[in-house]
Amino acid sequence: MITLYQFGNSVCAQKVRITLFEKGLEWEPREVNLFKSEQYSPEYLKLNPKGVVPTLIHQGRPICESTLICEYLDEVFPEPKLTPDDPYDRSQMRIWSKMVDEGVHEGTTEISFSAMFREKMKSLTPEEREKRLHNIGDPRRRMRFTSTYEDGVDSPFVLHAIAAYEKMFKTLEETLSDGRDWIFGDRHTLADINVMPYAARMVYLGLFDVWNADRPHVHAWWQRASALPSFKDGISDRLTPQEISDMETYGPTIRDRLREHRAGHVAQLLH
Repeated sequence: MITLYQFGNSVCAQKVRITLFEKGLEWEPREVNLFKSEQYSPEYLKLNPKGVVPTLIHQGRPICESTLICEYLDEVFPEPKLTPDDPYDRSQMRIWSKMVDEGVHEGTTEISFSAMFREKMKSLTPEEREKRLHNIGDPRRRMRFTSTYEDGVDSPFVLHAIAAYEKMFKTLEETLSDGRDWIFGDRHTLADINVMPYAARMVYLGLFDVWNADRPHVHAWWQRASALPSFKDGISDRLTPQEISDMETYGPTIRDRLREHRAGHVAQLLH
């Protein structure tokens, strides 16, 4: 039995759910409510000391970190294969994983927070807000959330997010410009699955074209990716109406300011 400790609108959990569906595996969901800080419960921290989702339990053993979980699933359940056959291509696939894990993931958190969760935190009492920030065990994460709460889309961490997304979408456009359908050719791999939830979040927030107004290959890739049955099972079919409504409502409120920051970043790259 496979058990997945998850949160519905977590981009990392979405990535793992896509992989589970691609493999045709049966699994049991265990919801960890991030808004109630259930990820910091002593019971959950025994499984995942970082206090993040998802955590996969297989054969009684926990596997943490979504990128590692997806590679684990591809090794243990090799069909259908979701990694390139060539060793060099597999190393390049992991470049995409690193690009997401080392920049885009945090960037998604900052953009989502500045658009949606910042407004929710404003409605908390000072005591409740301090408790939420105190529960974040990692000092760097606490600093990021505090900065984004105080400065919103003008936080330096949101500027880092804009740059991370620019790098990812620029690289994706260039990679697909030779006519291929997917990052590594005619079949999607974990490289594409790594990117899907992060692109999806920007689509749901109404922010996708901040980066991709003039990137036709990225748009075509998105149409293919979002039509996959695994995408629907892993992401779109599992979002609640309230989650969709929140993203569609709050995302556009920061769009103009994001465009300004992104234009400034691109201008700097051209000099």
